[in-house]
Amino acid sequence: MSSELDLMPAGFVRAIEEMALVDHHVHGVTSHDLSRRAFEELITESDRPVPSWMTPFDSQVGYAILRHCAPVLGLDPYCTPEEYLARRARLGAHEANRLLLGASGIGHFLIETGYRGEELLGPSGMAEVTGVPADEVVRLETVAEQVAADGCAAGAFADRFAEALWERTRTALGLKSIAAYRCGLDFDPAPPTREEVTEAAGRWLSEGGGRLSDPVLLRHLIWTGLERGLPLQFHVGFGDPDVDLRRSDPLLLRGLIELAEPTGVPLLLLHCYPYQRQAGLLAHAYPNVYFDVGLGVSYTGARSVALVAESLEVAPFAKLLFSSDGFGPAELHHLGALLWRRAMARVVGGFVAEGEWSVEQAMRVAWMVGAENARRVYDLGG
Repeated sequence: MSSELDLMPAGFVRAIEEMALVDHHVHGVTSHDLSRRAFEELITESDRPVPSWMTPFDSQVGYAILRHCAPVLGLDPYCTPEEYLARRARLGAHEANRLLLGASGIGHFLIETGYRGEELLGPSGMAEVTGVPADEVVRLETVAEQVAADGCAAGAFADRFAEALWERTRTALGLKSIAAYRCGLDFDPAPPTREEVTEAAGRWLSEGGGRLSDPVLLRHLIWTGLERGLPLQFHVGFGDPDVDLRRSDPLLLRGLIELAEPTGVPLLLLHCYPYQRQAGLLAHAYPNVYFDVGLGVSYTGARSVALVAESLEVAPFAKLLFSSDGFGPAELHHLGALLWRRAMARVVGGFVAEGEWSVEQAMRVAWMVGAENARRVYDLGG
């Protein structure tokens, strides 16, 4: 920890390190052993083959794994990638998952299951490995694509999707849209008419009803999700090259935010890097907007302190949530939690050391962001 934390009362850093976090947006872990190539492909957001002259271990997230995950698996910090992967292979996927997830200190997972879910542990599997609650967040686009795959006439699509969504979310705690990936966030925010939905569904279904990217239908999915009433997450910013980063600025959602405000449904902006300041502005201005800096924290590694500091600039502290956005290797779940704790302790500890905040205020903010805000938004109780 940085030197300013040496001035903090005993127990301050420990309290943050031991806090039971609520990870409000995360995916499952892989349950099978990973080759070096498979592991490396899962610690980068690039979808291109890794060139032979480099390794994703030579990155902020790679160095963070070797520094912070290696000791959890019984290795010295700063070991080589070869040593790390050999140790991981000897332990096996189940034991590595158990150790890394257990050491994360996450006390509740909200698992988004819409992307490659068949390759990962679902909510029940995550709960079994960790011994803590795990609930589901349902991806709107996945439900719609399943409706199409099951067979549906264009005129019946709107009703069939609504029925499927209600059925699919009987026990879910949230919804998610990846409109940023499919058409960008600069879509018409108004709900489409039924005639527009039928016409768009006809075009989509006549082409085979595969990957859904029609802006009219995506708008319909979002507004049907708002009618469902569960907290609605939006991918924003950083992700794989399938997303056009220029069109994933959260400021593009302002029209939808204002139209959706009367519904009272919380809108949660996920990841946000490099648009964390824009997300903070929206959370400051609109009561229905929340955000996190998950994914960015893991991938900025030693620089994650700066990212967390920027997330605390203008947004009310009741509007910011913790997320790891871990996907695949449990290292990403562990790092999301560990790096966030470290960054939060350094940032708010610095405010205390400078005489700007009291210790009580610093702990209050850490608890709010780490767990309490998510418990309120998703009605988790406790």
